[in-house]
Amino acid sequence: MNRKKARELAMQCFFQMEAQKEFNTGSAEAFLKEYTTGGQEDYLKSVVESFCNNREEIDQLLNKNSKGWPVDRMAKTDLAISRLAVTEILFCHDIPKAVAINEAVELAKVYGTEQSSKFINAILKNI
Repeated sequence: MNRKKARELAMQCFFQMEAQKEFNTGSAEAFLKEYTTGGQEDYLKSVVESFCNNREEIDQLLNKNSKGWPVDRMAKTDLAISRLAVTEILFCHDIPKAVAINEAVELAKVYGTEQSSKFINAILKNI
């Protein structure tokens, strides 16, 4: 598995956590154990733990920068992608901010609506 696929899996994990309202590493581990993570275990563990431990801070940043679209109103796919990107920007110091944003925009083009990539880019550029 490459980093791009690992990011996609992390986004799906964040989506699942939101759907179940279970924001802990246990629920993430249960989701991830169904997949082969080939070489990306450290990345996935790091990003999931960082998100679970800092979700309130991440959501506050999203609320602050989303201009009228608080996290409880965001499309759940957009929210999962945005949370992943903010987690990478704040806590994955080996990932440049531009890379985190670009990868989030690319995920939004695949999983979001026609406007998702623009919406996510607008939020992330201010963080």
